Amino acid sequence: MPLASIPSPSQGVWYLGVIPIRAYALCIVLGVIVAVIIGERRWRARGGAPGTIVDLAVWAVPFGLVGGRLYHVITDWQLYFGPDAPHTPIEALYIWNGGLGIWGAVALGALGVWFGCRNRGISLSAVADTVAPGIAVAQAIGRWGNYFNQELFGSPTNLPWGLEIDPDKPGTIAGVSTYHPTFLYESLWDLGLAFFLIWAGRRFSLRHARVFALYVAGYTLGRFWIEGLRVDSAHHILGLRLNQWTSIVLFIGALAYFWYARNKTGEERVQAAEPALEAEHSAHPADPAHPADQADEHEARDAAAGTSEAAQESPETPDPAHPADQAEEAAVQDGGVALMSALAHDGGIDPAHSSDQADEAETASGRGVARSERGTSGEGGTA
Repeated sequence: MPLASIPSPSQGVWYLGVIPIRAYALCIVLGVIVAVIIGERRWRARGGAPGTIVDLAVWAVPFGLVGGRLYHVITDWQLYFGPDAPHTPIEALYIWNGGLGIWGAVALGALGVWFGCRNRGISLSAVADTVAPGIAVAQAIGRWGNYFNQELFGSPTNLPWGLEIDPDKPGTIAGVSTYHPTFLYESLWDLGLAFFLIWAGRRFSLRHARVFALYVAGYTLGRFWIEGLRVDSAHHILGLRLNQWTSIVLFIGALAYFWYARNKTGEERVQAAEPALEAEHSAHPADPAHPADQADEHEARDAAAGTSEAAQESPETPDPAHPADQAEEAAVQDGGVALMSALAHDGGIDPAHSSDQADEAETASGRGVARSERGTSGEGGTA
């Protein structure tokens, strides 16, 4: 008997009325939420628009779940379709019972992210580097779902951190009560990997999916030795489990890409492209010194300038000191001045008189003429 051990949960499912709440599903969901939060913070720090990683998660999560389940069912088909299968074929769809292959989840999830990046016009490589540490943390959290399901444990051990497994679980050995907690090994490895990725990305300014390549290499390195401890059923090739061979291939591929991308210096787009705005800007290039959101203001100014030039070419150009809505009033005033000048010239009106005294001056002039005529008539016409 070991001196100490880690007890397993007595149950992994709770019921809210008739609704089952499964610890495995909760761990997966919590891992996704944490990964999105980490990705959002890193994306904004890189200059990307807020909400981008959330939008991409809408693509990645469904694709990832389908891919993870497909990989599990394909590689462990005998569990559902073999002659002595412990599960019925329909249970291949019961994702809540456990069984997600990380290789399929990442591969098909990446395909979903690629679709999302194409729709937004941003670089897939930039997104991959941003979300890599979050994916590692999500895996660290998700592995605790295996703990609640008492599955994917390792070989027997008497170490103080041995995991207690119920004797009726598949893979147990008669007379053995504690096993290597491979879920815990992988969870701690993934957390350490996440911190390493963040440090390496900042220390060496890694771009063009090189952080993601380090994630793949680091994860497969840990998965290789952890996989060797597991005792659950698996296909073996040349003495190694299938997932160990997968780890070897992906590890080599990740290192090869990391070396290949070492000299990449091209720009990675982190801002969503707007085709309509780009087409408009290409047709009417804006001054790069002005922000894009001032386009309407500059267009209005250009229109006003065009109107001003047209007005200057007109033969009757108003005084620029007068606003446009005072044009008619100015014309009336000019006409009044002209009329006063004419009256002053013909009728001897004092120009100091205002225009509203014109009738009075004209009346006074008429009276003087009448008196003169009467005086002339009196001198030569009396009887």
